[in-house]
Parts: sequence; C-alpha cells; structure tokens
Amino acid sequence: MKAVLFAMLCLTPALLFAQYARIDEAGKSPVEAKFASNGQIRMHLCPSGVSLIGRDDGVLRVSYHPTTEDVRVRLQVSGSEAELRVTGCPHNNFQLTVEVPKSSGLHVRMFAGQLDVRGVTGDKDVELSFGQLTMEVGEPDDYSHVDASVSSGELDAVAFSVNKGGLFRSFDHTGPGKFRLHVHVGAGQLDLR
Repeated sequence: MKAVLFAMLCLTPALLFAQYARIDEAGKSPVEAKFASNGQIRMHLCPSGVSLIGRDDGVLRVSYHPTTEDVRVRLQVSGSEAELRVTGCPHNNFQLTVEVPKSSGLHVRMFAGQLDVRGVTGDKDVELSFGQLTMEVGEPDDYSHVDASVSSGELDAVAFSVNKGGLFRSFDHTGPGKFRLHVHVGAGQLDLR
C-alpha cells in the first residue's frame, strides 16, 4: 500500500504540469499554447514564407501577417506532443512565424515557399516540396545521423563541407551526437548552416 501511495505522490506533479490544449482559430494572430521543452511537434504548413524559431520560453506560438479570416490555425497539445496545422494562407507576401521551445523535436511538411529554421536543437525531420529551405544546424558533432537531399536544385551544407547542384543530390553523415537530422527539398534550394 505504501508503494502505491508513494507512486501516486510522485506522479501527481507530473500530471499537474502536463499540458493539454485544443485550439482551432481562424483570422486570429497570435495563437499560442504552453508546451514543455524536449517535446515532439508535427507541423503541416501552408505555402508561404515561414520562420520557425527556437525560443527559451515554454510556449508554442503562431503569428502571421497580414491577418486574414482565411487563415486557420489548428493546434493540439497533449503532454509532450503537439500537432500544428496552418491552412488557408494567401499567395502573396504572407509571412508566418512559428516559435517553439528550442529543444523541441520537429517533424515539418510544407508544399511550397521559403522555410527558415533557426535556434532549434532537437531532432529535425523537415521536407519542402518546392522552394527554399534554410536551416541552422549548429555543430556537426551534435548529430548521430544526417541525411539531406534535393531532387532538383542546389544542396549547400556549409556546416558539413558539402556543396552539390543538379538532379538527385544528397549526402549522409554519421557522428558522435544524439540528434537526427533528415531534410529534403523536391525542387529548389537546401541550405544547411
């Protein structure tokens, strides 16, 4: 009985601090929810100009301009996992900013546009079908495995001393670190710094 009581007392703080949110907003910026460090975030982003930024605070925040009723932000947070979907982005001069805790793990899919990722230190799995993907990767030794590719275009990975252009260009890297990095651009430019 004492063991069960002790286990319940140990779990209670974790349960109290676990984050849960379900947000579905149209035409509202910013949209935000509390989100703990070291969590995993899945994102499906509409074609646009996107800045994905790692921050020190425990918040997942989405802001955009110009504000329009067509843009819908759906955010679901359950403990250490979050799913974000942004749809309805206008086609001209639309800028989206997504701020996450800097030690988050990312799984991002975007059809077209410009995607800039900076200040995020966790695992990253990012794919862009058409456009330009620029990512700050930090130190190469932070990663256990890296695979990067473009189907058509330019792959410039200064951090890994790789520069390739043309069709079906890729590289793999293994290192002593703990993070994994997977990046792919269908047609366009991939820049790892």
